[in-house]
Amino acid sequence: MPKLLLGTNNGAKVREYQSLLPNIPYDLVTMAEAGITTEVEEVGGSLEENARLKATELAKESQLLTLADDSGLEVDALGGEPGPLSARYAGEGASDKDRIGYLLSRMEGIPWDKRTARFRCVIAIASPEGEIELCSGECPGIIAFEPRGSRGFGYDPAFYLPELNMTMAELPLEEKNKVSHRGQAARKASAVLLRRAGTSNS
Repeated sequence: MPKLLLGTNNGAKVREYQSLLPNIPYDLVTMAEAGITTEVEEVGGSLEENARLKATELAKESQLLTLADDSGLEVDALGGEPGPLSARYAGEGASDKDRIGYLLSRMEGIPWDKRTARFRCVIAIASPEGEIELCSGECPGIIAFEPRGSRGFGYDPAFYLPELNMTMAELPLEEKNKVSHRGQAARKASAVLLRRAGTSNS
C-alpha cells in the first residue's frame, strides 16, 4: 500500500486526520515515523500559500505523497483577523489558552450579533515530483464570550455553533468532523486521493 505523509507535528491534528481519512488506500505516516523534524515556516500571505509551501517542501524531503494543511479563524469584527496568523496571533510560543485569551480581549465590548466568524481550512496534496492539488472547507460560527469545552484544540472552545448550541470544543470528534472546516476539506481530499490511487493502479 502506498504511503501518505501527514505533514504536521500537531498530535491533535494527526488524530483528526486519522479519523477523517479512514477509507483511503494509503498507509498514513506521521512525520515522526518518517524521521522528519523539519518545521516549515508559514511565511505565505494566505492559507493556500502556507498549505502549498508545507506540502511541497515535505514531499520533496520525504519523497512521499504528502498532505499538509493550513487553517485559520477569520473574525468579521476584526477585519478577518487572525486569518493566516491564527497560530501566532498571541505571539510565538503562545499556548491555545493564550491565543483564546488574546482573541477574547480583542473582542471586548463587541455585541453577540457582531461576533460572526468562520473557520477555514485549505489542504494541499503534493507529490515529490511537484504535482499539487488544493481542497478547502469553511465553517461559520460566532465567537463566544468565554471558552467552553475541553475537546478539540486551537480556538475550538471559543467557536460557537448556533445550530448545535455548542462550541466546537464541546462536540465529540465524530460530530466535529461532520461540520468542521477540516472535515469538509478532508472529504474533498479523500476524493482526490482515491482518484490518484486509481490512476496509479491502472
